[in-house]
Amino acid sequence: MKKNDFPAIAKFVYEVGILSRTPRSGLWFLGTGAQSVAEHLLRCAYIGWMLARLEPKADVSKVVLMCLVHDLGEGRTSDLNYVHQKYGRLAESRAMDDIAKAVPFGGELRTLYAEAEAKQTLEAKLVKDADQLEWTATLREEEAKGNIKARAWADIAYKRLKTKPGKMLGKALFALHPDAWWFDKNDRWFVDRKGVAKK
Repeated sequence: MKKNDFPAIAKFVYEVGILSRTPRSGLWFLGTGAQSVAEHLLRCAYIGWMLARLEPKADVSKVVLMCLVHDLGEGRTSDLNYVHQKYGRLAESRAMDDIAKAVPFGGELRTLYAEAEAKQTLEAKLVKDADQLEWTATLREEEAKGNIKARAWADIAYKRLKTKPGKMLGKALFALHPDAWWFDKNDRWFVDRKGVAKK
């Protein structure tokens, strides 16, 4: 690493920040919900990490990095949902080429992006499943809030899953209410606030 690499790295830090202000456009058609590309990438990376740990032959670190990179170009191109993609695609690959030229570690970013796009390796398949599972979780959350279209969209996302752990996690997402991690209607705590361990 050279001293004159740091201005380029600083620009990249600012560039990834735009992802938190770049909306995911599929929710426009759903009619409810809001999510940034950054929010999507973060949960996708967690899902990818878990899926990769369930596949003994997978490179866990590579899956996590690929999850973080797979939509990186959308900071420059915006997000195109499936309706938009039916009529055209933005030059996300070209955006990734430009990003790769701008940073000293750009070759690694470009390689990870290309592998994710090709969807041939085990890691790339896990990343694609993580991408679809993150979308499924988002749709299930919208369904729980009353959006009657969300379930049909989630069912379609489930059909796109390719790996065994991805399909198993998909089934679990459908089986559980999105609030299941914190809310149990049989837990007396929510009635009388009793039963919590004292410090």
